[in-house]
Amino acid sequence: MRRIVGPAMGVLLLSSVTVTAQDRDQTLADIRQELSVLYVELQSLKREQSTTGAPQISLPPNALDRLNTLEQELSRLTAKTEQLEFRIDRIVRDGTNRIGDLEFRLVELEGGDLSQLGETTTLGGEDVPRPAPPVPGPGPETPQLAVAEQADFDAAQALLDNGDAAGAAEAFAAYTQTYPGSPLVAEAHYLRGQAEAAQGQWSRAARAYLESFSGSPDGPRAPEALYRLGLSLAELGQRDEACITLREVSVRFPGGAPSIGANTARGELACP
Repeated sequence: MRRIVGPAMGVLLLSSVTVTAQDRDQTLADIRQELSVLYVELQSLKREQSTTGAPQISLPPNALDRLNTLEQELSRLTAKTEQLEFRIDRIVRDGTNRIGDLEFRLVELEGGDLSQLGETTTLGGEDVPRPAPPVPGPGPETPQLAVAEQADFDAAQALLDNGDAAGAAEAFAAYTQTYPGSPLVAEAHYLRGQAEAAQGQWSRAARAYLESFSGSPDGPRAPEALYRLGLSLAELGQRDEACITLREVSVRFPGGAPSIGANTARGELACP
């Protein structure tokens, strides 16, 4: 039986995992740079050692000690690099599993078919298929694809603007499946959430807002998506999780309209 966690805790984990992975990447880059420096110095010492017979070169008295020390340090840093890579992989796996738990919980809230739940996308988007880069040239296919992508988004937006919430929700869902690598995906998920909320489909709205935020946690729609996720959880009766999510809005995005709205909503929910 899969362990189920709340959507709000998943959001908090997602943000912490993202920061942790970035910190690990920075540390890994520093270590690799240090390894390169040590390697160059090691090779330099070896060249000095191999030319000790030349009259113009004087080998420092502690050269062999330095050489041994550098070799030991090189081995230590190599081992540390491997350990950090293992830890990063473990963090990504854990974060991906938690996102999968969120999806599982939302399907349960929707009363959907759990057997239709697909594989969770790897945290960081490594498994998300990306479109091939456009090939320069006069061929007509590249501009046609770009026009079609924008046209599909505009058509879904028009449905929402004209009050066809159900049609807009379907159109935005189709858009995110057709163009998973589009820069408009986070916006499409958010607008799908708006369309679902307009119909009172709060479980589906929560899923859409979560996908918008988790797909682009630092994007322009992230504050509003996280705020709307908190409101949707409140509508679903998930008060504790709603309070945690709304508090996270103020922590991550202080001072903006979503933060002000989140504070107001927390007061109405009597959040601790």
